[in-house]
Amino acid sequence: MIKSTLLATGAILWAHVAAAQGPLSSIDWLSAEAVTNTQPDEAPVTDSAMAPEISVAPLDRLSKDPVGLLPSDVTGLPRNIWAASSEATLVELVGQDRRESLPAIREFVKVLMLAEADPPLGAGAEGALFLARVDKLVELGAVEQAKALVELATPDTNAVFQRWFDVSLLMGTEDAACRVMNDMPDLAPTYIARVFCLARGGEWAVAVLSLNTHRVLGDITTAESDMLARFLDPELFEGDPALPPPTEVTPLVFRLHEAFGEPLVTSNLPLAFSHADLRGNNAWKAQLEAAERLARQGAVSENVLQNFYTARTPAASGGIWDRASAMIRLDNAVTAGDAEAVSQHLPAAWDAMKQARTEVPFAKLYSLALQEMDLTGEARDIAHRVGLLSAEYRSVAEKLTEQDDGFDPFLIAIANGRPQDVRVTTPRALAIQAAFAGAPAPTELQSLVANGKTGEAMLRAVILFNEGYAGEARSLTDALALFRLVGLEDVARQAALQLMILDRAT
Repeated sequence: MIKSTLLATGAILWAHVAAAQGPLSSIDWLSAEAVTNTQPDEAPVTDSAMAPEISVAPLDRLSKDPVGLLPSDVTGLPRNIWAASSEATLVELVGQDRRESLPAIREFVKVLMLAEADPPLGAGAEGALFLARVDKLVELGAVEQAKALVELATPDTNAVFQRWFDVSLLMGTEDAACRVMNDMPDLAPTYIARVFCLARGGEWAVAVLSLNTHRVLGDITTAESDMLARFLDPELFEGDPALPPPTEVTPLVFRLHEAFGEPLVTSNLPLAFSHADLRGNNAWKAQLEAAERLARQGAVSENVLQNFYTARTPAASGGIWDRASAMIRLDNAVTAGDAEAVSQHLPAAWDAMKQARTEVPFAKLYSLALQEMDLTGEARDIAHRVGLLSAEYRSVAEKLTEQDDGFDPFLIAIANGRPQDVRVTTPRALAIQAAFAGAPAPTELQSLVANGKTGEAMLRAVILFNEGYAGEARSLTDALALFRLVGLEDVARQAALQLMILDRAT
């Protein structure tokens, strides 16, 4: 029977990988092993669908490290930020720190990862820094940017194609990658990926043959077989018990479970998986929760969050439903230009955003509108804070300086770049003051900058800042001082404002 044949075959990505070579990716849930040779007993595969033009370059190809989406005139960073540092050191630093951070720091890291820049010392054809940059973007949930970066570089090697395939799966756009894989099987990251793409390309019989072949060769496991069997013909398993949860979840394992009707919960998975919950076939609550999680980390735009909040009227109360209701009421008031209604509804909406930790996306959405309204009471103070969390923080601070209405003078001073002018006592505030009052950056970071290793110094400062955010005040001073030393004044001021306004521990 077909069902028994399918049940005897299969693949789960991790069993074979564990016994094989180390992963190509620093992110341990990505596809980890490259299939480099087509098995002699496996039927050749092609289809007539159009695929991206991908050519195989010679082994001495140039490194992909210089590839970036943001040119220097956009980032404000010189092209030589990596040029004087060793590639191995930069790769280690990019992947080293995975702690919670503030929006200003996360956005700066993304800019670094997306910047066009000359390759570092010792850059090889494999483009290790490029791969680390892609992995960091995926880790931060920025899968669209990661996919765009990979496509700009051309996914023509196993390591780069692996990342293209994985981010495509996370976005639900894997057909293009599968067409390329079916035309160029040597690029397939795993045998399970090969079978999956054969089926996606309509080669069902060849997929079953390939699955059986690799089972006999010991390339796949029973657990893999169970997943692929359900994927290839889910109707045969109607009424059967659900598969046990996989011990390791990769984008392909996640996509297979979704395809055969046993979707996995994303809340305990890496951030990038939450993008799958935004798709239209999911319940509104799941979409809202994913939108909040992604917006909290800056992985989707503020407009995505707003669209999900205001998509419909909540039919329940409590938790996320109350947040959606508060946002709907405020959004209606702002749209109507009703300052009195905004003054009434802004406090509840702000409390909702603090609960969700999405204050910065909220500021991007509503800051300009709130600054133009004559608000009263608590709403007026909130609007000032929202303004200082926005990109227009300097102009907001200038207006507050002129108004002198009793708003927190330290926040105004930070925005004006003069926090040392205000008396403070808390460790965080004192750490911020020291950096703006002229405290020098650490000697080792100054030395890096002096020797042209500016990008390396920035990465080390990010790590220092996150240490400070976790509680080490001196590290905050050191990181902010370095940012100011290399001309990242906006990063320093915005990070300092977020430290004080968001006022939360990690």
